[in-house]
Amino acid sequence: MKRMTLRSQTGFTLIEIMVVVVILGILAGIVVPRLLDRPDEARRTKASVQIRSIEETLGLYKLDNGFYPTTDQGLRALVTKPTTGKIPKKFREGGYLRKVPKDPWDNDYIFLSPGLHGDFDVISYGADGEQGGEGKNADINSWEIE
Repeated sequence: MKRMTLRSQTGFTLIEIMVVVVILGILAGIVVPRLLDRPDEARRTKASVQIRSIEETLGLYKLDNGFYPTTDQGLRALVTKPTTGKIPKKFREGGYLRKVPKDPWDNDYIFLSPGLHGDFDVISYGADGEQGGEGKNADINSWEIE
């Protein structure tokens, strides 16, 4: 006698697949816009970290020489020994940095020494590269970084 075996059919129905696609679409609509904001936040964080690093390097410069570079000498004084203004006598061989970093928007950091808010100020003008601004265009100032 031949036996007929019934196999149970497993799989998803079209309706189940459509429900999953709709749920994924809703989740993507909520999550993707939030992820798109992250690059600007990451750039602002990177600028803050670079400013802190520059501040530490300026501290080493002062420790060796007894003073900070001037505004005219700029952050270049951390790479090569200044030849104008107050010349450091104990400049570290090889400098303090390999190169002066640019901010995450590929702009130069602004350096003021003496600063308006301390011994020196280091500033990134943000995404627009201009003083002032709000949101992603807001300035990142050394004296405001915690």
